[in-house]
Amino acid sequence: MTNTGGVQSVERTFELLELMAEAGGEVALSQLAASSGLPLPTIHRIMRTLVGGGYVRQQPSRRYALGPRLIRLGETASRTLGAWARPYLAELTEVTGETSNMAVLDGDQVVYVAQAPSRHSMRMFTEVGRRVDAHCTAVGKAILAQLPDDTVAQVLARAQMKPQTERSITTVDAMRTELTSIREQGYAVDDGEQEIGVRCLAVAVPGSPSNAAISISGPETRMSMIAVDEVVPLLIKAAKVLAREMDSPHG
Repeated sequence: MTNTGGVQSVERTFELLELMAEAGGEVALSQLAASSGLPLPTIHRIMRTLVGGGYVRQQPSRRYALGPRLIRLGETASRTLGAWARPYLAELTEVTGETSNMAVLDGDQVVYVAQAPSRHSMRMFTEVGRRVDAHCTAVGKAILAQLPDDTVAQVLARAQMKPQTERSITTVDAMRTELTSIREQGYAVDDGEQEIGVRCLAVAVPGSPSNAAISISGPETRMSMIAVDEVVPLLIKAAKVLAREMDSPHG
């Protein structure tokens, strides 16, 4: 047992799974040893157990990759998170009149897990479960701004920063500048970078273990009339409430 009352072997197992996810889902034992500081025999024993359960698989190269059984766990967790967050998004939509979304970072992309659609006939519509590149969305950029620089560099390198529109940011230097601005102002903007004609404001859910963000999106014509200094505080307030709920052991 550890000092915090947790079971040490369980804590180590989840630490290794998190390290694998941060590395893009596939690693060598030596990488895990260097990152975790755990002895190789301990890592090997844990990996062998995870392989046996289908949570990790061993590649022909002898490297270890996240296994298929984690997909079901992740999908179920995403649905649960989305259902729980929807009332908070509905409040944002009620006040702003525009579509509210929640998304989480999954690998090198963000996946939308919840949405409260606008009542307008012309509205921004993103299907729950849709995956998009982080670098050209407000939710993605808000999440990236919360991550260490080396992690951001790895995500961008793997994603290759392909443009979705002519407004998409496509260089690492430009993205670094963008993320610095997001950290300073406290919110991210997607101004037609994912889809021309659509504007989005987003903030990260602070301290979220799932690297989450919430956003308000709509047509540029209507979003340009929304006062950023009025909407962003609403987003920040909702994000803080969500963060407290996510951190609660009873939430």
